[in-house]
Amino acid sequence: MIRQEQTTILVTGANGFIGRRLVKELLQRGYRVRCMVRRPSDLPAEVEQIQADLLQPDSLPAALNGIDTVYYLVHSMGQSKGDFAEQDRLAARNFVASADLAGVKRVIYLGGLGETGDNLSHHLASRLEVAHILQTGCFSTTFLRAAVIIGFGGSSYEMVHSLVKRLPVMITPRWVSTRNQPIAVADVIAYLAGCLEEPKTAGGTFDIGGPEIMTYKEMMERFAVLEGKRLWIIPVPVLTPKLSSYWVGLVTPVKPAIAIALIEGLKNEVICRDTRIRELLPIRLTPYDDAIRTALAEQHAGGSL
Repeated sequence: MIRQEQTTILVTGANGFIGRRLVKELLQRGYRVRCMVRRPSDLPAEVEQIQADLLQPDSLPAALNGIDTVYYLVHSMGQSKGDFAEQDRLAARNFVASADLAGVKRVIYLGGLGETGDNLSHHLASRLEVAHILQTGCFSTTFLRAAVIIGFGGSSYEMVHSLVKRLPVMITPRWVSTRNQPIAVADVIAYLAGCLEEPKTAGGTFDIGGPEIMTYKEMMERFAVLEGKRLWIIPVPVLTPKLSSYWVGLVTPVKPAIAIALIEGLKNEVICRDTRIRELLPIRLTPYDDAIRTALAEQHAGGSL
């Protein structure tokens, strides 16, 4: 295991669902952590906070000064009033230019898993485009393509939980039969931190998913069982993803912009086609039901990480 305690790791998107958990994990592993934030945050006292914004290039040199490795966890979906794909494109380009000038050696990027054809959702296509932009940098980019992430605080979990809790009968479009490979957030964090310590992952693109493949219908039904509820799902061919996003927005706390992007992506299978990461980082993957139980327990405990 490689560990460089004197090297500071920069985490962008440190205030997010993944970022906060990753910061905690890196600290536990003995790393010094710098967090790039747009405004002061209640992150752990041990971290160094630097205010910067990827859409403001002049703010980036201070955040990147002395940094060899960066976790790129930034995305604009649901956070901006404009086109999130254009904002993410500009942010990635600004980052590459500044990181190259700063002499960054390695970037670890978490994107989305999905087929790579022309029929990708706007969200998944944007995540893939960001990866391609990062890969133009002089640094080595590790690209983790994640399936649906299950964990308290994540948009996918919140959407499924609210639907199961509030809609015992659902009339849904055909996307409920799309297969996916949900992964526990703890396993995502283990992969992200593990890549830092396994040099063979540098420069590679890897699919990460959980140990089970299931449809979205099966996901919701199993979630309902764990909540002690009964659920009836009635698929119909005429309900479009856009119409689906409207009722998701009505019955869940997920922002409408995020709901639309997530549901549009449900047409794409998210299954690991490449399992090389399992050999390089042989972590024990969490079964879906256990991931849901952990998320529910964390939610009931008040959401503290």
